[in-house]
Amino acid sequence: MERRQRGAAKLVRKRNALLARAARLDAQIAELGGASVPTRTGRRSRGAGRSVAATTRKVNEGGLSTALHKVLSGKTMGVTEAAKAVVAAGYKTGAENFRTIVNACLLKHKKLFKKVARGKYTAA
Repeated sequence: MERRQRGAAKLVRKRNALLARAARLDAQIAELGGASVPTRTGRRSRGAGRSVAATTRKVNEGGLSTALHKVLSGKTMGVTEAAKAVVAAGYKTGAENFRTIVNACLLKHKKLFKKVARGKYTAA
């Protein structure tokens, strides 16, 4: 156990020396007018390397079921029509298969939606 702790202490010292050297190199780059280099410390997370836009989640008030219920109130629509109407009403999504998600929502929430005919739904 002591041997491992000494090994860890050595690695920490080595890491600190490397970070100091990297800081000096960053200063030299900045002096020469180069772009600043982003520094990373610690472990990479699972999502590391992805752009911010790819990991930013769309925020909507309520959920998809609430938005669908508002759109379908007093109307009968097909799944594709409902998906387009929800987006037109301001629901934000980044899904490539949004129609499939809408279909799953209509099937899941039987208390909110009523199937009128094959592929046609209305608000219950």
